[in-house]
Amino acid sequence: MPPQPPDSRSTSSQSAPQSPPLSPSATAPGALSGAGDFTDEAWVSVLSAVDRTYADLIAHQEQLERQNEELHDMQRFIVSIMESVNEIMAVVDREGRMEEVSASLAGLTRVDKTALVGRAVADLFAPEGAQLLAQALQDLRLSRNVALFEADLITPDGLAPFEIALSARVNDHNRLIGAVLVGRPLGELRQAYSDLARSHQQLQDAQSQLVRNEKLASLGRLLAGVAHELNNPISFVYANAHALEKYLGRFETYFERVQAGADRAELVHLREELKLERNLRNLREAIQGARDGAERVRDIVADLRRLSAEGSGTQASFDLVETARIAANWVERGSKTGITPQITGVPALLVTGTPGHIQQIVMNLVQNAMDAVRGLEDPQVHLSITREGDTAVLEVRDSGPGVADENRDAIFDPFFTTKPVGQGTGLGLSISHKIAEEHGGSLTLGPGPGGCFRLELPIGGKARP
Repeated sequence: MPPQPPDSRSTSSQSAPQSPPLSPSATAPGALSGAGDFTDEAWVSVLSAVDRTYADLIAHQEQLERQNEELHDMQRFIVSIMESVNEIMAVVDREGRMEEVSASLAGLTRVDKTALVGRAVADLFAPEGAQLLAQALQDLRLSRNVALFEADLITPDGLAPFEIALSARVNDHNRLIGAVLVGRPLGELRQAYSDLARSHQQLQDAQSQLVRNEKLASLGRLLAGVAHELNNPISFVYANAHALEKYLGRFETYFERVQAGADRAELVHLREELKLERNLRNLREAIQGARDGAERVRDIVADLRRLSAEGSGTQASFDLVETARIAANWVERGSKTGITPQITGVPALLVTGTPGHIQQIVMNLVQNAMDAVRGLEDPQVHLSITREGDTAVLEVRDSGPGVADENRDAIFDPFFTTKPVGQGTGLGLSISHKIAEEHGGSLTLGPGPGGCFRLELPIGGKARP
């Protein structure tokens, strides 16, 4: 028989649930005296086990309390989300019955949230949408892909279109336990699309208006030169017309005397007095001068008509060399700088596009070049037109200081200009860059020395519609 423990064991065992367990160090020495070494070790082991068990219970209780508080916080968080979202939201089980609903969904259907819980979410939608929702729930059993579709929510005010997103809810074993339904009103989306389309149209109209304004600004700068160019040949024709009228009067006087039967001596004297031989030579020169002046006016008017009429946006095949020549001449007439742009390269090069728009690009580039060399001792502006494969290349160079390194990246930005206030709109290069892109080409800033702009256009007409 093993030795029995002392009587004090029962007393300690009865008091253990009422007070913290006693550690081995707290046991009175007399309580274990006479029991032997085996009894002392067994008693200490029992008390230690009780102490550990109690400590584990306290730790588990604290952990459960923390987890319970976290669970309450999570529930409050979910409730706050359900109350604050503008889109409709519902948490459903595998059968499509609602477990949680947002306040917005309850507000739209005008049904209390507690009454919605447990109902089939498909009952809230029109038949077509309910069928799509049922099919989406069925598909989630096989695939976890988010389902997107449109459905009409039944409200007291009628059907409300929504874009529905249905995503799967899974457990730790990746098994489907339900789904989350989120719906966004399509009315807002359609309004947003409508606003976007309207803004895009306004942007296109603004761009077209900028092109027209820049063209008018260029024409405004040329008005003085155009008036001067027209005035010179017209004045020449007018002066020659006065000379012709004077010569006509002298010849009429002579022929009147001939018809009157004047003798030879009188007629010879009259010819010498009226200087008919010299006037006859001058008459030919006056006629030729009047013809040259009239042709000059005709050419100016033809260029002006071409410039104003070809900017309508109609695609056509045209000679880039001739277009560049006309544009450079117009800028030369209006600038009054005495600088004559030099044009080199191929004699003719056909491209397809809008001639008036390309002419506007060349005018902007030549105008900028002339502004850059204004006041220099030896100002030079040079246009080079070449063909590189299927690309027509027009380069406009000047002998000016060129574009500073810090301005190269912003040179084509709208409203960027290095000219003094009132001398530049900052839109010429930006619009020219846009026109080049619309023709399927490009406008880039080339290397120095001086300023260099390179316009590339596809041969054969690859302009954007």
